Amino acid sequence: MTHIRGPISMFTPGRRALAAAALTAVAALALTACGTEQSGGGGRAGNAGSSTVSQQPSPESAAAQALFDRFEKACPEPGVNSRRPIGTSKPDGEEPETIAPGETPPADPVEPAPPTGPEAELDDRDRCVSAHHEQRVIAALQMLADPTPAKVRTTLNGLGYTDERIHNLKQDGKKTRFHIDLREDGGRLCETGLAAGAVSDVVPCVAVAEGPFKVTSEVRP
Repeated sequence: MTHIRGPISMFTPGRRALAAAALTAVAALALTACGTEQSGGGGRAGNAGSSTVSQQPSPESAAAQALFDRFEKACPEPGVNSRRPIGTSKPDGEEPETIAPGETPPADPVEPAPPTGPEAELDDRDRCVSAHHEQRVIAALQMLADPTPAKVRTTLNGLGYTDERIHNLKQDGKKTRFHIDLREDGGRLCETGLAAGAVSDVVPCVAVAEGPFKVTSEVRP
């Protein structure tokens, strides 16, 4: 290789242009290689960070779980249903005794009909937990003017109920109806809600124990 010993000022205009172009190309290649190495490392770090974040529960989910835990600790142990009559069941297919209008009541007490719906399927713990949820949701909805589905969702989110637990938001005239999924550890508790300003109401309902949310028994407010 022949070394060029003369100063750059001695180069002809054509050679000076070629030399400048060569230097520019070398610099561009160096910058491209450097950028590729940095972006490759940065990309791997970003992917790892995203994976770590996705495995952590969101603050909203953690707050909702803490709320559920607090209510459950304040309620009785599961499994007891004091509202279901004991020893008063009828054989399958036999209707409970009733009194027709104008009929003279019998001397013996009439056996009450067994409870149905949430009263029969939810135990004392479920009803206790439900009462805590109902109280706070009703109080918030009573303060909500123009309860559209979007506003109701925002209000419920603010109380700690994530979108995954809010179902069937539906406009009903100037009111909004909805359900809240409160199932935990195989439980079946849910809430049926009516957002209607000062007359808002929330009552317990029963959902399937597992799988997608589906109401099986409810008392509409």
